[in-house]
Amino acid sequence: MIKEIKSIIHVQGLSVNIVSQNQDDYISITDIARHRDSERSDYILQNWLRNRSTIEFIGLWEQLKNPHFNSIEFDGIKNMAGSNSFSLTPKRWIEATNAIGIISKTGRYGGTFAHRDIAFEFASWVSAEFKMYLIVEFQRLKDDENQRLSLAWNLNRTLAKINYRIHTDAIKENIIPPDLTKEQQQIIYASEADVLNVAMFGKTAQQWRMENPGKEGNIRDYSSIEQLLVLANMESMNAEFIRMELPQTTRLQKLNAIAITQLKSLAANANVGKLNKKK
Repeated sequence: MIKEIKSIIHVQGLSVNIVSQNQDDYISITDIARHRDSERSDYILQNWLRNRSTIEFIGLWEQLKNPHFNSIEFDGIKNMAGSNSFSLTPKRWIEATNAIGIISKTGRYGGTFAHRDIAFEFASWVSAEFKMYLIVEFQRLKDDENQRLSLAWNLNRTLAKINYRIHTDAIKENIIPPDLTKEQQQIIYASEADVLNVAMFGKTAQQWRMENPGKEGNIRDYSSIEQLLVLANMESMNAEFIRMELPQTTRLQKLNAIAITQLKSLAANANVGKLNKKK
């Protein structure tokens, strides 16, 4: 199932809806068309799709981005484009060519949406000035999203570091004998840290470094917000498992099950939380 995140930007007094699918942004070209004619946006879209240059552009985009694009049907449409009798609707384009750059949605926030590359091209055809303001507002939206993600990532990274102290204290109090050298103690700490790494990422810190020789930092510096949050929970739980004197293999199995369950839960509820926050 394709997950969607909905946003709205305001361009020259016009509300423009945006949905994100599989990390790609799709902008409502129905809304953009209303800049030219608020009552006949479908007619504006069909006029745009009649142009041969439009067909060539969106066809090239599909050939570059869509491995399932029907090039045979595209060639037939392109050959007819520009003639007086030629007409094309977004629905017909999608059904005939298996296109993914343009999508049609029903419901309250329905309409025709296009990948941002195509939407900006359509905006140029509608109005160069409108396109400029559209890009400015779209970039402002993305900058705001990136800032919020960065703050959340740093918060969860800090939380993971704090909980790691709880984790290491449990190791020190329950696993490390008092007569070990610092070097021997570090080996045990690293081994327990890798219990968490394997439970979450399926690999040890050393394995990650060998796979990523050009990257600085460690595996957790490249974790997602959700992974960092679950890691923080796992550190507290593993500390309790250690105090319960559970064997390392048992703890690894339990932690892996926890990681899978919590990550699925976070993924399932992420979009609902973001939409509720905007209401």
